[in-house]
Amino acid sequence: MSALSTAELTAIYTDLHAHPELAFAEHRTAGIVAERLRGLGYDVHGGVGGTGVVGVLANGAGPRVLLRAEMDGLPVTERTGLPYASTDTAVTPDGHATGTMHACGHDVHVTCLLGAAAELADRRAEWSGTVVALFQPAEEVGGGARAMVDDGLFDRVGTPDVVLGQHVMPLPVGVVNLTPGTAMAATDSERITLHGKGGHGSSPEATVDPVLMAAATIQRLQGIVSREVGAGEKAVVTVGSVRAGTQANIIPDRAELLVNVRTFDAGVRERVLAAIHRIVAAEAAASGAPQQPDHESIATFRLMVNDPAASERTGAVLARTLERHRGTIEAAGGTPALIAMPPLPGSEDVGDLATAAGVPLVYWNLGGFDTALFAGFDLAAATGMGNLPDGVAPNHSPFFAPVPEPTLDLGVALLVAAAQEWLDAV
Repeated sequence: MSALSTAELTAIYTDLHAHPELAFAEHRTAGIVAERLRGLGYDVHGGVGGTGVVGVLANGAGPRVLLRAEMDGLPVTERTGLPYASTDTAVTPDGHATGTMHACGHDVHVTCLLGAAAELADRRAEWSGTVVALFQPAEEVGGGARAMVDDGLFDRVGTPDVVLGQHVMPLPVGVVNLTPGTAMAATDSERITLHGKGGHGSSPEATVDPVLMAAATIQRLQGIVSREVGAGEKAVVTVGSVRAGTQANIIPDRAELLVNVRTFDAGVRERVLAAIHRIVAAEAAASGAPQQPDHESIATFRLMVNDPAASERTGAVLARTLERHRGTIEAAGGTPALIAMPPLPGSEDVGDLATAAGVPLVYWNLGGFDTALFAGFDLAAATGMGNLPDGVAPNHSPFFAPVPEPTLDLGVALLVAAAQEWLDAV
């Protein structure tokens, strides 16, 4: 089978986009990936870490290069209006019905890696070594990479010499961000359950209202960053979900908060998490709660750190690849550019693969948005997901909509070039 055409890549992408699957439930996606890899001549390992798929293409002696893409979508109802928009639904692990969407571009990542796998298979006369194409489940909950490692990933496919990958971001087509060293934040997500005493809405004096307790807690949590984190430090505290009660005239007996924390320093992380526990306990006590709040960790991401030397080596080939595609990028209204942005507040678990293998990680961000939307915008002011021009939706937004072309072709070219840089040339 030869390399995939632009039309084939677009068809794969639009199909995946229309049918997102949540973490550890990527059965349809995994099936598509496994079938295509087998057709390319890869040795396919399925069910790794649950729904993970790994294709191995051995082509003589040489380095073993791991290319990673993640497969899971998000519990977001899509509002892009695209002709291939998702209308699929699912039930989350905690029992809530939701729309599903590839609101973080994992459909782009899977498509580009399938395209790169096809091109590397087609160009075996140019390189020697082993390509490991890894399609990971459950990145969004921070558990997929570790699940694959714990399931004997490297015993099955061998230990790589380097881990490479990319993530589509709200940057213009033709722009690639590669940040050496610390590149993305650590994350902690907690489910906090506040306990009250339920009763009739007409008699609040006979209850302990967990809704009021939750409201006071949420407001107080916002003081952590502004009053307990120094001006030279970085942290984000977000309450992303509040759930309580069933109807207006019933005071419920509990309220649930989902809290997300982003940090770049271990000391700051410990301080922020301690402050959350202190504030939650204090507000419960102030409300006369009948029992202490419950804290459940639901996701943890470590700092994502790009190896500096490996980033310098890979960045050089990424820059050359962008330059080779200058005509395509300019036709789309863009200018090829390799930039190094400050560390992003988003998080990734790809580093767990490299850490477990004891090898360098190089992970870059691929611009995938219409260049016209960035007219007059200073890229130096971009933060990756915030401070964006009007019309550019960040990752996790129901309006997140990368342009398939030339994003997909560029994504394939960058993965292939990076892989060949680390493989032996023939």
